[in-house]
Amino acid sequence: MADSQTFELAATVRPRSGKGAARQARREGRVPGVIYGDNQPAETISLEFNDLFKQFMKGQFTSTLLSVNLDGKKIFVLPRDVQLDPVKDLPLHVDFQRVSTTSRVRVAVPVHFINEGLSPGIKRGGVLNIVRHEIEVFAPATAIPKFFEVNLEGLEIGRSVHISAVKLPEGVRPTISNRDFTVATIAGAVADDEAATTPTAGAAPAEAAAAGDAKAAAPAGGAKAPAAAAKAPAAPAKKK
Repeated sequence: MADSQTFELAATVRPRSGKGAARQARREGRVPGVIYGDNQPAETISLEFNDLFKQFMKGQFTSTLLSVNLDGKKIFVLPRDVQLDPVKDLPLHVDFQRVSTTSRVRVAVPVHFINEGLSPGIKRGGVLNIVRHEIEVFAPATAIPKFFEVNLEGLEIGRSVHISAVKLPEGVRPTISNRDFTVATIAGAVADDEAATTPTAGAAPAEAAAAGDAKAAAPAGGAKAPAAAAKAPAAPAKKK
């Protein structure tokens, strides 16, 4: 588990807001954005595209603490929303939340699984079923974990890993606090599941034999009413 590092991005104040100013910034090879929060007025900015894109491509962009150097003034921020080009998937606009060194933020932290080879269940053909690829937590803005590690050593088929088994750093806690939720399970192999639901080879002959016995027990030509029941009783003879 590793703590987050602070990366710096250079930015300039964007004097005008609106679509026209944003298009102008993009024509100049920059990405428009806005910084808001911390009970301060919003600031419209623009960033150099290449610097922003490199940081964006590293992954975990929205859970990475950044330092924006705004014309010499450093502001700690978290990226909260990135508008992407629908065709090229390139950043078109970024919203940043202003934070302080004492702020606590809500972020989604990815989960890494280790020691799969030491899980007896996986060795026997079990499958790692990941319930949560990320865990949403409250964390200090200056100490956001890069990831959480989940140790699979010793886990058998049918066993689960819950959040209580994940080591969280000091000051970090899950946003879900009312239950010990599941992070992953070791499920049985698909082949085993199919075998459990597929009839065995001897089932068909047994069913055929049962059908034959039933046929032999039934009267020829199908079930018929007894002869006695089919005939009405004879009428009594009349007296002369």
